[in-house]
Amino acid sequence: MKRLFIINPKSGKNNRASELEQIIKTQFYDADIVFTKAAGHATKLVANAVKQNYEQVIVAGGDGTINEAASSLVGTKTALGVIAFGSGNGLAREIGCPLDNLQKACNNIYMAKPVLCDIGKANGEYFLNVAGIGLEATIAHAFANVKTRGMLPYFKIGFTQVLKYKAPKVEVWADDKSLIFLNPTTLVFANGKQYGSNFKIAPQASLTDGKLDMVYIEEQPLWKLALGFPNFFKPNFTSVKLTKSRTIKKAVITGQGKFVYHLDGEPKQATDKLEIEVLPKAIHLLIS
Repeated sequence: MKRLFIINPKSGKNNRASELEQIIKTQFYDADIVFTKAAGHATKLVANAVKQNYEQVIVAGGDGTINEAASSLVGTKTALGVIAFGSGNGLAREIGCPLDNLQKACNNIYMAKPVLCDIGKANGEYFLNVAGIGLEATIAHAFANVKTRGMLPYFKIGFTQVLKYKAPKVEVWADDKSLIFLNPTTLVFANGKQYGSNFKIAPQASLTDGKLDMVYIEEQPLWKLALGFPNFFKPNFTSVKLTKSRTIKKAVITGQGKFVYHLDGEPKQATDKLEIEVLPKAIHLLIS
């Protein structure tokens, strides 16, 4: 088995890169190990790995690093494995990766099998887990400018953004036949169920159903958002009263001028239009 491990030493708040490197060398003695050096580096490393016929690329990083890697694996036979190394670890939680034990995480990779999964696409760029506009995109942009990682700084920034957030006016064409007018607090296109940290925005979403779950919360008073917020973290719920949802294969969001969005938590910006679609069975994920 030809494996490449890609480690982002800057992911998350605890630097465990050296510990992971030693475990990999012991358990996968013939595997290759490389470290990312900057944003975007993982994309180049994975593209090169595909050319060199690696069967598996395993990424230890947050959702952003995993997103970079996945972008070079769409439509290839090389499978993507994940070791949780970030703060929220949305995709890692989605596919059952151990979060707090690197040895268990490597054991999980050793036993995992490749599963053909869907991937989302937004204005020509890919997302594996969740994309969207609205409040969480605004928070992602603010969080990108903060040096301290982790959930506590994220929620502090989130609280500040909630207090001053103004919902944008957008139109949404869903599957070329349904027009919705929205002032969304959030408008999410979910391939997986959650953002991370067990915040489940789309509890019915599936990585293998050939669809995206379009979930939105229309503009609400702050007190109502505050009351509904804890429901997103409950383990056995099927819906949240604040949200409305439907499954789609393609959507076009139009607004006036520039607006922000995110792909797997990474901040992006669009002008006037954002086109979303799902690519069924487009990437192999290692799932045990």
